[in-house]
Amino acid sequence: MRKWHRWLSVFFAVVMVWVAVTGLLHYVVVWWPSPEPTAAQLAASAPPPGFTCPEGWRCIAPPPDTGNPLRPYLGLFHHLHAGSEGGVWGEIVVMLSGLALVFFTVSGMWMYVRMWSARKSRGLRRRLFWK
Repeated sequence: MRKWHRWLSVFFAVVMVWVAVTGLLHYVVVWWPSPEPTAAQLAASAPPPGFTCPEGWRCIAPPPDTGNPLRPYLGLFHHLHAGSEGGVWGEIVVMLSGLALVFFTVSGMWMYVRMWSARKSRGLRRRLFWK
């Protein structure tokens, strides 16, 4: 298990860092402080009179432009984070990195429990953590 854990981590570490950084950039843009929209900005973002959202669609008005300098990059960061800029293969790699995160968690815990039980059976330190 340790060999699989090491070899898979070499590849997926790069992908997971990519996903983490683009996810953080996405939320930096979303949470960037911007002033409250004015009445004119809210009116400009409203749908035209008589507009009805087609059945089965999810129609959401875009947020009003409040002068956030990073807002134009929100879609780019989202697509980079989801892997959709890489097409189907990009999305597959991002999905596999999520599965790899689950694998690393389970295999890491499994290796730790095996090492801990081996130390306990030899009568070495019985503490949960050791040096």
